[in-house]
Amino acid sequence: MSSGLLNSEAVKAQAHRLGFSACGLARPHDVPTEWAVRYEQWISEGRHGQMSYLQNHCDLRFHPSLLVPGVQTIVSVALSYHPGGEPTQPGLAWYAQGEDYHTVMRRLLHQLMEAIGGEGRCFVDTAPVLEKYWAWQAGLGFIGRHTQLVIPRQGSAFFLGELFCTQQADAYDTPLNETSPCGSCRRCIDACPTGAISEDGMDARRCLSYLTIESRQEEMPAWATPHLRECFYGCDRCLRACPHLHAPSGAPRQEFRASPELLGMTPRDWQHLTPEQYDTLFRESAVRRARYEGLKRNIRLNGGKTNT
Repeated sequence: MSSGLLNSEAVKAQAHRLGFSACGLARPHDVPTEWAVRYEQWISEGRHGQMSYLQNHCDLRFHPSLLVPGVQTIVSVALSYHPGGEPTQPGLAWYAQGEDYHTVMRRLLHQLMEAIGGEGRCFVDTAPVLEKYWAWQAGLGFIGRHTQLVIPRQGSAFFLGELFCTQQADAYDTPLNETSPCGSCRRCIDACPTGAISEDGMDARRCLSYLTIESRQEEMPAWATPHLRECFYGCDRCLRACPHLHAPSGAPRQEFRASPELLGMTPRDWQHLTPEQYDTLFRESAVRRARYEGLKRNIRLNGGKTNT
């Protein structure tokens, strides 16, 4: 373990230099019992659907020192994928318009780790890390009623990533001290067409993003298909309904912009999508998560209605 202190202001300056929208530092600790119990209850009720990876390695999720022995600082960062005024392909969720965020975030996190002289490991949605919890602990925002991280006056159109560093920092951030940050707002609940969001949280089994991306069922539940409307990969309705959502002041990152080929796809083109076209359009895209067969299933059920 390095004996050098991380300068918190320098860490944040480097993060912003690399294009991250927000950065904060949290002191690692065991996740409070009430959080762990709530998470395990959510799993036991089956609300994670077929995402079995969410039920694995809970000891590592709740005890960061088991994931990275000697961890002294968790640096949490957020990277915007809001398209701003750029054109998008309406059939796809905003986050999947461009390059796979895993690739982009991993590259930037390694650059950040090198720039700050950090020692440890980088994570982006690929390890048992409670990302939203640590982003809250690092002061980036709060966890909204739709269970996503909300950055005040910016919204939830962000990718999250973490550095688990074995150095201490000279200062740590504190979580937003709000008991009910969403207040009486129910816009995300009202915007969800399938009732996946409630006062009790999220039931992934009813979420269109889960059903169009993660679910491996050959057929989608009959009650869900009328709600696909224009989307066939993901759903941004709760995200867009949040009153905190605002486009960033600068231009969106080039990596997350839709290609001309993707923007040129018409409803008829989607209906006749071939494996070769799929490979060309989504060679470096998160859309590959759904696989060709899954995407074709979604397009068939969507009926090619990709315009709002």
